[in-house]
Amino acid sequence: MAMKKPIVGIIMGSDSDLAIMEKAAEVLQEMGVPYEMDISSAHRLPDKTAEYAKSARDRGIEVVIAGAGMAAHLAGVIAAHTTLPVIGVPLKSGALNGADALYATVQMPTGIPVATVAIDGAKNAAYLACSILSIKYPEYAKKLDVYRDQTKKDLEKKSARLKQQN
Repeated sequence: MAMKKPIVGIIMGSDSDLAIMEKAAEVLQEMGVPYEMDISSAHRLPDKTAEYAKSARDRGIEVVIAGAGMAAHLAGVIAAHTTLPVIGVPLKSGALNGADALYATVQMPTGIPVATVAIDGAKNAAYLACSILSIKYPEYAKKLDVYRDQTKKDLEKKSARLKQQN
């Protein structure tokens, strides 16, 4: 069976980012959202990174999730080369444990926005991508509703168990 054409691009600056960024892929798989993954450094592969962003729309990508640590310019470079929504995932690394990546990702200049999630927040980046896509694809809105309802039920069960123990 042929895979559906990807509509979300997950890109990271290094293979050391894969363990965190795979969490975004897991969420997208659960939601049935076709995606692609690649490695491209804003600093070490600037031409590849720019080309990835410039060609994304024509390849069918509708949202890009970009994860990087330390200087974390990947999401910003992607956003500079496309008008698609870009979600930045600052990754925990270096002496500042991701604070530098968070600041670099969230502090974008006017007109080049990057939606930014928490440090190592790849799962939330994927849920945000699904929310953005739900404007066009009602099936993702339904899946998000089911997920949130199940999360609520699970938490209510945990609350009831805790009350029984006390």
